[in-house]
Amino acid sequence: MKTNKYTAELTQKNSAELAQALTEAKKELFNLRFQNATNQLDNTARIKEVRKNIARIQTVITQKAKEA
Repeated sequence: MKTNKYTAELTQKNSAELAQALTEAKKELFNLRFQNATNQLDNTARIKEVRKNIARIQTVITQKAKEA
């Protein structure tokens, strides 16, 4: 249910907002990987969650591009 709400929010955004969300998610993933490498990360499942969110954002961007 949580992911359905997240994807619904993504479909409501325009392409500029989606690009910004993608950049932020990639930065977060980089920071999580860095923390994991230095053994500072407590919740390693967050890496998987962020990776899936990046894929969701990219899917919505592709869908919007095909519609246009």
